[in-house]
Amino acid sequence: MLLIFDSMKRYFFLWALAYLVLSCQSESKTHLYDSVSIKTVFQDSVNIRAIEFLDSNTLAFAGSRGIYGTVDVTTNKVRTNIMVHDSVTPEFRAVAHTKTDFFMLSVVDPALLYKTGDNGQMELVYKEEGEGVFYDAMKFWNDKEGIAVGDTVEGCLSIIITRDGGRTWVKTTCNELPKSIEREGAFAASNTNIELIGNKAWIATTSGRILYSDDKGNTWSGIKTPIISEKSTQGIYSIDFYNENLGFGIGGDFTEPEANISNKIRTRDGGKSWNVIADNKAPGYKSCVQYIPNSGGEDLVAVGFTGIAYSNDGDSSSWKTLSEEGFYTIRFLNDSVAYAAGRNRISKLTFK
Repeated sequence: MLLIFDSMKRYFFLWALAYLVLSCQSESKTHLYDSVSIKTVFQDSVNIRAIEFLDSNTLAFAGSRGIYGTVDVTTNKVRTNIMVHDSVTPEFRAVAHTKTDFFMLSVVDPALLYKTGDNGQMELVYKEEGEGVFYDAMKFWNDKEGIAVGDTVEGCLSIIITRDGGRTWVKTTCNELPKSIEREGAFAASNTNIELIGNKAWIATTSGRILYSDDKGNTWSGIKTPIISEKSTQGIYSIDFYNENLGFGIGGDFTEPEANISNKIRTRDGGKSWNVIADNKAPGYKSCVQYIPNSGGEDLVAVGFTGIAYSNDGDSSSWKTLSEEGFYTIRFLNDSVAYAAGRNRISKLTFK
């Protein structure tokens, strides 16, 4: 019996070792895509900058003119609704979700944050009024704790945090945050200037800074990056992290979309330091960047009204344009299918 048990242990150890090796090799493999097919699944007179997968079957979105809804990605059936608050029709540029609830946040004064209610209707859980109020992005660490970020008000970025599943939100005071650089904000371009992994949070700003927290927003520090941020239309528009160490940021200037000097940055140490990548090389301005799943951090896709760009060299030093069709934001369903949204549409993207 002992010999059999020892042999079995040896067998399972070798099998597990081989599985880990093969898994690591598979995870780090680039997909080597060279084309993308695009199928529009929703069209309307609405600009959409915020989309999020609620699960493997449902894509949620919210946009201008108070329009929000879902796409069933198995059937492409779309359900929409319109939110009106008093006489205000909100413009939504941030959405997020937990296992049980969907959230959407409007951009300007008054900022209105809605949560799925117990009766199936959206209910208002946070409202902020005042000069300079402008919210940009929202995300959850887990089913209880989430964060949203907005532009500078009274000397610091606007950061609100929930610790109770989104039922209540508390604004972080300026004495708990780094002092803002003049006119510092965050671009409400794609709902991707917040990234959360574990207890960590990274917030990308118009001034080319990263605000960083390693304790779920209880304390913060500011990290300057080398991305171009000399004008109000420049800075970091989007960030994504493949893991706690490897991250990428992209931006530029939407008024000069072909400009590509110092508009792409990368970190390999969890955001402590950033380096300019592919300087003076395409792509220029983009509003959203995402790592492709299961690529080991080798593959990136960036979108903007300028088209779809793809990098698969690991160092992110070379990119190719897969399509000239413009989108504001993109999310991956798996490692070959994504959904992107932009002016008047949501589309399914299949990478090949």
